[in-house]
Amino acid sequence: MEIDFRYLNVGNIPEILPLMQDFTGHKYTDATHSSRFVDMFQHEYDCIGFYDQDHLIGLCGLWYQTRHYSGKSCEIDHLYIKLEYQGQGLGTRFIDWIGLKLQKEGYEALELNAYKENIASHRLYAREGFEHLGFHFVKRLGE
Repeated sequence: MEIDFRYLNVGNIPEILPLMQDFTGHKYTDATHSSRFVDMFQHEYDCIGFYDQDHLIGLCGLWYQTRHYSGKSCEIDHLYIKLEYQGQGLGTRFIDWIGLKLQKEGYEALELNAYKENIASHRLYAREGFEHLGFHFVKRLGE
């Protein structure tokens, strides 16, 4: 299977929305997702689409920063692959692809957060050499 990784932009938001709805379990409206993506694309953020020919079958956000504990790093965010394409090594191929690309650009680390109930992703990230350093906490403001 030939999969292309392509950088997406604001114009791709309508194409991104169905995958984000699957990823989040339809927790947020399309309008909410759209608004957030418009905002995200204005910051140190990229979104990569996984394409099987011209069909978007997965996506992953990337946040760029420098952190005291990891140096110049890229945080993988919302890595999602459609169910029928999962288990075919696409996550590994993407992590290898982006890792090599970023290393050539002087990045020192990849990092990510994973939902605690997503055990399959934990196994993938451990196989790919990610260390479990801590927990991610969120406090919702105004609720």
